[in-house]
Amino acid sequence: MFEIPSEEFVARAEKLKVLMLEKDIQTILVYGDEYRKENLRYISNYWPLFERGAAIVPLIGEPFVIAAPEGEMFCREMSAWKDIRLIPEFACVTVPDKIEYPFAHYTSLKVICSGLKDSNKLQRLGIVGLDAMPEALLREITQSFAGVEIVDAGDLLFQLRMTKSNREIACLQEAARIADAGYKLMIEQVKPGMTELELASLAHGECTKQGAESIPFCLLTSGERVNTIIGRASRKVIQNGEMIMAAIAVQVEGYVATLNFPFVAGDVSAEQKAFITLLVEAEELALSKLKAGAKQGELVSAVKAYFAAKDVTQYDLYPPLHGCGLAEAESPYPDENSTSTFKAGMTVNTDVSLFGHPHGSNRIEESLVVTETGYESMSKLVRQLSKTWREQGIISLVQ
Repeated sequence: MFEIPSEEFVARAEKLKVLMLEKDIQTILVYGDEYRKENLRYISNYWPLFERGAAIVPLIGEPFVIAAPEGEMFCREMSAWKDIRLIPEFACVTVPDKIEYPFAHYTSLKVICSGLKDSNKLQRLGIVGLDAMPEALLREITQSFAGVEIVDAGDLLFQLRMTKSNREIACLQEAARIADAGYKLMIEQVKPGMTELELASLAHGECTKQGAESIPFCLLTSGERVNTIIGRASRKVIQNGEMIMAAIAVQVEGYVATLNFPFVAGDVSAEQKAFITLLVEAEELALSKLKAGAKQGELVSAVKAYFAAKDVTQYDLYPPLHGCGLAEAESPYPDENSTSTFKAGMTVNTDVSLFGHPHGSNRIEESLVVTETGYESMSKLVRQLSKTWREQGIISLVQ
């Protein structure tokens, strides 16, 4: 079973406390909701549904979770921490109405603040998730924690999340395995005359059947629609010879692996073959620069230099690699000037792409683990497709 054990959440909290001491922060509030779940799930395993949530991590004492009434039992089912407290400000995120929950046992932010002042001599409160928090909630926190300095502590969580434990990597590997299964089914069954929605539904269904906790997105466009860079599947009918750009992200225990490899419905033209070859060769070049100790900017520069040599720079719109983990895209997201180095245990996605090219728009994306000597791909399918393409110039799913 793929899961993060309770002792790992304890270890995360202890690591965070070390960073808090360095920053003279006595307590951290980690905000999250259904859409921006990453930091909250990292520290508490709670992923709110409809409502808001937060974890409080004090220097002295055990963390606790703040939730809202409708999701209280769901929170207790998921949370790594037993102490769950309810406040009305965390109720349903999508309506302005005040919702009555007559049996809810509320506390308040003021009461929480008072307790933290007593137990932790609270002077500085770090908030993780300021960029995701609604203004009204931040105002309520500021008023309730009157006399306490509030600082942005988001960098502390991003720092902790940058490298992954073996358990985290296992969750990502399982997500990649499931994504492979869904994507493979699309390549096997795509045919002219089906709609984009029909094709995408194959991946959705297979990934759910294989055990995906969630499918954060299944991007799918065809023909001229591939030039939108990203796009949801539509009722458009796929024609013979149209390129498909599909990217599927699969989530397991919060961890998201993503897969994208170009394919064509029906007959493949020589121009499409040449275009896909550009992406395959560029990704192989990127992978040759990926290992612990290597500068992240050098990988980006190598891909950009290759595209420049092939005279396709105008279609190269963004860097070819980013981190992955509890979000499909997370730090690092290096550019050519980055002097940061890769570290063993980092998990990243290649995202080698060209958009607006006369013969198509597409990307190759696969999730990888950085190792001391190079990398380990989480996607057997992308490695197989890439190898077959380089050897034969065709997309083949023959084992």
